[in-house]
Amino acid sequence: MSVLDDVTEQQFEQNFNAWLDSLSTGATPTPVLTETGTVTEVADGVAIVSGLARALADELLVFASGVHGIVLDLEPGRLGIILLGPSEQIHLGETVYRTRKVVSVPVGSALLGRVIDAMGRPRDTLGPIDAIAEHPIEAEAPSILNRTQIFRPLATGLKAIDAAIPVGLGQRELIIGDRQTGKTSIAIDTMLNQARSDVLCIYCAVGQRGDAVARVIRALKDGEMLQRCIVMSAGDEEAPGLSYIAPYAAMTMAEYFSAQGQDVLVIFDDMTHHARSYRELSLLLRRPPGREAFPGDIFYVHARLLERAGQFGADIGGGSITTLPVVETQAGNLSAYIPTNLISITDGQIYLSPQLVRKNQFPAVDLGLSVSRVGSKAQNRTLRGVSGNLRVTLSQFEELEDFARFGTRLDDVTRARLARGSAVRTALRQAERDPMSALEQLAVLIAAMEGLFDQFSEQKINDAMRLVRDAAQQQLAVIEQRIIDNQTLQDDDHTLIVNCAQKALSIFDLPATNTK
Repeated sequence: MSVLDDVTEQQFEQNFNAWLDSLSTGATPTPVLTETGTVTEVADGVAIVSGLARALADELLVFASGVHGIVLDLEPGRLGIILLGPSEQIHLGETVYRTRKVVSVPVGSALLGRVIDAMGRPRDTLGPIDAIAEHPIEAEAPSILNRTQIFRPLATGLKAIDAAIPVGLGQRELIIGDRQTGKTSIAIDTMLNQARSDVLCIYCAVGQRGDAVARVIRALKDGEMLQRCIVMSAGDEEAPGLSYIAPYAAMTMAEYFSAQGQDVLVIFDDMTHHARSYRELSLLLRRPPGREAFPGDIFYVHARLLERAGQFGADIGGGSITTLPVVETQAGNLSAYIPTNLISITDGQIYLSPQLVRKNQFPAVDLGLSVSRVGSKAQNRTLRGVSGNLRVTLSQFEELEDFARFGTRLDDVTRARLARGSAVRTALRQAERDPMSALEQLAVLIAAMEGLFDQFSEQKINDAMRLVRDAAQQQLAVIEQRIIDNQTLQDDDHTLIVNCAQKALSIFDLPATNTK
């Protein structure tokens, strides 16, 4: 044996003895407890797991394949799991691990301008999201003592809503109607109108097609609002579990901003698909219909989500969360189960009528069936003076319109009232992606109520409204300041608006014969 070998053996023995000494004198390592279970059944979107006796309700589990799941059912020797990934990757006998935490999503300003899924993962091509923190998707709603009165308006930019069905910051206003009546369009225009304010927007698409979500993204980008919005998408092609948690994840992101004192608008489009996703999960997990499963607990599922919105006090940030949930009806049936649930949860509804759609009246807002239980207290005082007369005029016009269909001979007064009502209803029309400022709305509505549009044909009223809008922006800076200061409109201000509209319409060509 060479001298080099002797030195190597001595070094090894010294190192080995030092290692033994460190084991005897060092602290005992903390044992790591890992609880595992086994997959016994797999279905489309759900899985049944056994062996995790200590798992908790709503706990996040991780499968060996990398798919995540949430514990929804707790039964002796059996756990019902809703999957947050493709069920095709799950196999019978696969190992499942506990995480001892609930589902959490990233929060923070890094999410603004991004398109994400229900777990907060990016779906665009802008790279990873540098989130500030992760917050659980389930949270307790703020107490009454932590809330304040709703006192500030949320301008939608739509005449029919801001004047007659106003929405306040912190309100929950339901958008309800049949298919293809313009529910999503109202939500998009409302988000676009927030370019005039500091309100942040979150659009949560539940069960929507990819092309529909792409159109929303394009509209927000063209309106230069995408950088102040978060677009969350959970489509029908994905796991139903993602559709189920998406609204809660969106609300969690909104709560972070409201805790910083900011105002947030959240669109849930739509809650009908959300209820269907939860119903699908309940059926797949074989939950018996009753108070613990669909349809018995769908009210609680939606209520615990929407109760987290409101206008909050300074002790919890002083911000607000305004929600506009969307729900679909069948043949205008407002008394269906899901719509009536949401009507009772929210603070009012904007009903879109299929009859108005057939009359080419967009937005098709039915002022008779729509109501805002809170927003009128937060409505700007200048618009408040117009809303009452607007409703009365339209209701009287609709009664006379039904009467006139019988071909009865009408006197001049009745024909004049019909012309006035038709002009006012036409003045409520508004093109998509064209939100109006409060000054423009006020000028157009006062001009219509004063009969300045009565002599125009239905086709020319749109051009007349454009002239009035342009004139108001150029000549009514005093009225605009009154709107900003939330002051009541005076008689002189009313006269000033009428004179401005008359001057703008004086150059407009009247039709040869009066129509309508």
